[in-house]
Amino acid sequence: MSINFKALRSRLESELKRLTEELEQMKTSVRPSDERREGSPFGKREEEASESFELEKRLALEKRIRDQMAEIEHALQKFEQNTYGRCDSCGQPIDPARLEALPQANLCLNCKAQQAKDAKGKPSPV
Repeated sequence: MSINFKALRSRLESELKRLTEELEQMKTSVRPSDERREGSPFGKREEEASESFELEKRLALEKRIRDQMAEIEHALQKFEQNTYGRCDSCGQPIDPARLEALPQANLCLNCKAQQAKDAKGKPSPV
């Protein structure tokens, strides 16, 4: 199976643009804190808890988007360095089917499996 690097690069650039727009849209849609809801029978505490939950949810989503953007930017840098399609860990070629499914993949399946195995064996931070 041959790899169409031009198509993969185009997909990465399109996805980066989409994520950038999504992040910008999230930032502009944030409700100002002085725009409060009225009429809750539990008063201010319920409102603050709800706002706190919404903020945590939004921040987690923003972090996920930024992480995805960083992966894509890394893949695009690899295009510039002529190292795209090679594993960051072992340097071996990444399976074309993996790149087709996940163009920003930076590890071959063996190294990704080893990374997951290593992460599983680590004690969770307390």
